[in-house]
Amino acid sequence: MGSSDDKGGSSDDKGGPSTPFRSFGLSMFRSKREQGHSMEGTHESRDQDVESFQKQVTERFHELSIVSVDGLLSVEWIKKLLDAFMSCQEEFRVILLKNKDQVLKSPLDSMISEFFERSVKALDICNATRDGIEKLRLWQKQLEIVQGALQSPHTAVGEGNFRRVRKALADLALAMLDEKESGSVLSQRNWSFGRHNTSRGRSQHPPGHSRSLSWSVSRSWSAAKQLQSMAGNLVAPRANEVMTTNGLAVLVFTMNSVLLIVLWTLVAAIPCQDRGLNIHFQIPRNLSWAAPILHLYERILEESKKRERRGTSGLLKEIYQFERCTRHLTDLVDVAQFPLTEEQKTEVELGVQELATVCEIFKNSLDPLERQVREVFRKIMGCRTEGLQILGNANNPQ
Repeated sequence: MGSSDDKGGSSDDKGGPSTPFRSFGLSMFRSKREQGHSMEGTHESRDQDVESFQKQVTERFHELSIVSVDGLLSVEWIKKLLDAFMSCQEEFRVILLKNKDQVLKSPLDSMISEFFERSVKALDICNATRDGIEKLRLWQKQLEIVQGALQSPHTAVGEGNFRRVRKALADLALAMLDEKESGSVLSQRNWSFGRHNTSRGRSQHPPGHSRSLSWSVSRSWSAAKQLQSMAGNLVAPRANEVMTTNGLAVLVFTMNSVLLIVLWTLVAAIPCQDRGLNIHFQIPRNLSWAAPILHLYERILEESKKRERRGTSGLLKEIYQFERCTRHLTDLVDVAQFPLTEEQKTEVELGVQELATVCEIFKNSLDPLERQVREVFRKIMGCRTEGLQILGNANNPQ
């Protein structure tokens, strides 16, 4: 928000290139001509910014939408999605700052305000995603107990080991139930991007962790309803709105659509309270970025309809590997009889290898993913705070 940004928009208030020139002497003519050239440069710069932004959205989401089947909805892919979002939002923020004069005018001021209202819901979904990642950590700990019981370096795996495995798998099955049904503590508190402190009478947040400024995710909170409310009144700007805002209305609509597809994907991928994918994207096909975003939307919907993915806790590829491994081990333990046959021993060894792979994946991926979700939260909050400050200053002049 430097002083150079304030200079760029000042010429808008003086007129436009269509302002008629009047011959009140050569000096007046020159003054008007220079003003017209200045305005032409301002409009051209704004048009280039909006076009550059839409090009970035198109390219980033095209790359995300054509990823292989194995790569889609993996942790690494989700991280690329979040990185694309933060990159697009930063460019969006910069363009708005360069055009503060337009942001303060109707109807763009209302469009920006609506975007910031959606941002509040986005903060809640970030919190819910953080809860989901914590839930995955609880699952991981149970699976590590199973791994420890089946990997006995000094003694043969016996009935005692299998009893511990059965207990751990039963606890894991309970933890993987829907939060509302299982009464999980995760549904009764909001972690707010800081570690929970159990000390009575106060809640502390260690350095490096920011407390959420959005509403806590309560037991009645619904990710599906949040997404539906965000998508319900999201419509493309009319032609007169595009003209009135010098194209910036398209910029806001594009960013709204990017925000929605990213949040929808997070809810689809990661365990989240009252998950639901039933929203409708109303995106005009003539927009350059519509095709990759709609293609991505359709691919994720198709993935959710696959038989092996129905009823899953989340569409994240690593969750699928986790659930498949857990089912295999449960079936193996249920039919095991002692002494184990050679065939059963071989199956146990293979199961342990698969288990070790899954545990390693979770161990290496959850912390980086959470850090990135936290960074998305902070970026959304920062952009919203900065924007509301600009709108507030305009409404409350000194």
